[in-house]
Amino acid sequence: MDAEIEDWFAAGGPREAELRAADALVTAAAPGIDRQLVPVGSGRVLGYGLMPYRPRSARETTSWPLIALAAQKRHLSLYVCAVVDGAYLAESRADRLGRVSCGKSCIRFSSLDRVDRAELTALLQDAVAATKAGTNAYSSG
Repeated sequence: MDAEIEDWFAAGGPREAELRAADALVTAAAPGIDRQLVPVGSGRVLGYGLMPYRPRSARETTSWPLIALAAQKRHLSLYVCAVVDGAYLAESRADRLGRVSCGKSCIRFSSLDRVDRAELTALLQDAVAATKAGTNAYSSG
């Protein structure tokens, strides 16, 4: 494993084990997906599956991860940047994911024990499949 990613996990302190467990879930749901640290603000997230992305305010297309994992003060955040049939996958399936808090593309949880792993795995697989098929509208600018 990349030493930089190992350092990122270690920097999670008490959340390191949960970060590693979430990473294992993502990589099991999306075998072979590329994985790298992505700068965001003053920190970094662990990003999976870089894809073209252009925010409305930008003139140029950049790269952004389809899935990103971040440690917050009180929880972990798993971002799933997928819009299928006009709906954000995370938001549209929030009620199926267990005891989590969801935004449009963000799934927040204090522990994976609170997450329905089968539902989260299906959501991640659907996000990857939609992106490969070109039907993920999140990446279009």
